[in-house]
Amino acid sequence: MVNTHDVAARKRKEREAKLSTYRKGRIHVPSNAVDVSQYPLSKLTEMERIIVHCDATAIVDLIRKRVYTAQDVLRAFVKVAVAAQDVTNCLSEVLLDEAFLQASKLDRYLEKTGNVIGPLHGLPVSIKDHIKIKGLDTSSGYLGWAYKNVADSDALVVEILRNAGAILYVKTQTPQTLLSLETDNNVFGKTVNPFNRNLTPGGSSGGEGALIACHGSPMGVGTDIGGSVRIPAAHCGLYGLKGSVARLPHSGLLGSHDGMDAIVGCVGPLTRSARDLGLFCQVMLDAKPWLNEPPLLEMPWKRDVANGDGLPEKLAIAILFDDGVVAPHPPITQALNKYKHALANAGHDVIEWQAMDHQNGWDLITKLYLLDGGAEYHETIRAGGEPEVPQTEWILKHAQGRDPYTPADIFKLNLEREAFRSKALAHWNATQQRTVSGRPVDAILCPVAPTLAPPHNTTRWWGYTSHWNLLDLPGVVFPVDRFTATASATYPPLPHSRNDIENFIHSQWNPATYDNTPICLQLVGRRHNEEKLLAMLNVLEKVFQENAL
Repeated sequence: MVNTHDVAARKRKEREAKLSTYRKGRIHVPSNAVDVSQYPLSKLTEMERIIVHCDATAIVDLIRKRVYTAQDVLRAFVKVAVAAQDVTNCLSEVLLDEAFLQASKLDRYLEKTGNVIGPLHGLPVSIKDHIKIKGLDTSSGYLGWAYKNVADSDALVVEILRNAGAILYVKTQTPQTLLSLETDNNVFGKTVNPFNRNLTPGGSSGGEGALIACHGSPMGVGTDIGGSVRIPAAHCGLYGLKGSVARLPHSGLLGSHDGMDAIVGCVGPLTRSARDLGLFCQVMLDAKPWLNEPPLLEMPWKRDVANGDGLPEKLAIAILFDDGVVAPHPPITQALNKYKHALANAGHDVIEWQAMDHQNGWDLITKLYLLDGGAEYHETIRAGGEPEVPQTEWILKHAQGRDPYTPADIFKLNLEREAFRSKALAHWNATQQRTVSGRPVDAILCPVAPTLAPPHNTTRWWGYTSHWNLLDLPGVVFPVDRFTATASATYPPLPHSRNDIENFIHSQWNPATYDNTPICLQLVGRRHNEEKLLAMLNVLEKVFQENAL
């Protein structure tokens, strides 16, 4: 049997060798440094600093106008990405040599023809580890998969990115099993939050979250089956979109439970601006991915709708303050209240969303995640000769002591899922009885999690994100503020705990724990209405800027 420590050591050594060529001396970070988010920027030139603070939309425009070359842009982001790896452990596979060759080709093409090759010409894009890039190993957080899964083709999302002119340069860390809202595995180790290394960046797209938060990537591609785009976006102060199933390309991924369709994940972007989410979706759907991936719906991107055409002058927004299982920590409730007042001051219709069956929803979705009782996860981990990391152990306990479901059991669970969705749809439609306009609410504003980025190995409640996966509703995460723990601040007491999970999460509340962490919220829309969702986000952000108290 291969020594598992040897496999991990070899993977890490190879990663370091590929990065070292591009590292101009290590950045010294004191061992007691907690906020490391600015260290990766410390050796940039003034031009490079300007570049990495641009969003993706601005970058492709500046390359097209020849203000910067693709090589200028790549050089800046690579310099930050290498340093970000040093301070957060966010990277998995590295293809920097290939990236610079591609950047050079793109620059020559633009110089020769005067045209860009596509809408993302020269844009560096980072990719979550389990999304296949041809020729790269795809361990997906499993020691047993390392060196055994070199991709023989690109995932469809990667193919579309290449054709649009994007430059692929790094892959990013994922957790063991991928079924985790933190990022820890035995291949590359644990990823930490750049704003506070004692806390998690989230998961399972946590490498993306940490890298983009450090300005080491202008756009990243993640996946989400329970919060895996939205949680890292929230914990790292970014924008993140989970669309409805069958909207964005999802083929060419490597993970456990391939072929399981009782609950299906989605590919989604993590970015530094709201408009970049729309840019990603537009590029994906302009490529007509439904011609290559049969499950996808033929739904071109409606740019006019994403830009606000057809939106009511005054929105009807429902705010979910508490899902009935775990009331969120005070900074999250305060953020919701600030938005409530800002929206009301701007004349929008604001009501409270009445939580519906969130505990039942969690109980159901964990059964759908673990139809085989967790057998495939256990077998894959055992085959690699590796231990379960703490969050793997926690999620797999949800199926402990039960047999795999039979086909008859699965049929019944699918019926339960559809009944749950029907009840939720009726619940949404019934809000017309409580709005001023007499129409159902346009969207739900809610927490992304009950806590800000929590300490490592302590994530205990997915319900603010997984609930919307169960209902297949699109959700977008956006930054609101940064939390600062001050000795003089006072916070309202948390309500009496209703269950063991809430008791644990409420016991975590200590302002000092979460000092310097981002505060983000989530906006949830109607199924397959991603364009309207992004248009409403634009309204909310504008309202907040103009009416915040």
